[in-house]
Amino acid sequence: MELADVLVLLDRFDGSAADRLELEADGWKLRLRKGAAKAVGVVTGPVPAVEEKAGSGERPAGEDGATLLKASQVGTFYASPAPGTAPFVSAGDRVSKGQTLCVLEAMKMMSEVLAPADGTILEVLVKDGELVGFDTPLFRIKEQ
Repeated sequence: MELADVLVLLDRFDGSAADRLELEADGWKLRLRKGAAKAVGVVTGPVPAVEEKAGSGERPAGEDGATLLKASQVGTFYASPAPGTAPFVSAGDRVSKGQTLCVLEAMKMMSEVLAPADGTILEVLVKDGELVGFDTPLFRIKEQ
């Protein structure tokens, strides 16, 4: 299943009367719930369960000591709180643990991506309005 297929399913599910959908085939799972406290997530292969907050994916260290903050859900990446406003963060910005870095939107549900620790944003890896998949790197952060 491709990302485009998942996005079509999300759109159709959103417009339906169903409040829950679970699919499983060929090593992947898709679980959707309307009005749920948890963010919508796609789980593929032997990946740990999607966590409640977007951006809480594994953050492997790079050569420069930076970590990658990855998306924990499929959705649209929004760099700012509203169109035409300044982004939450830019490369070079210092951030505090728990600070909002961006928003991921799936099925009209907005999930804030929060800074995992105090640090500096080295690079924003996604463009505003871009569709991202599960485990897509969003930011390179030098934690302090």
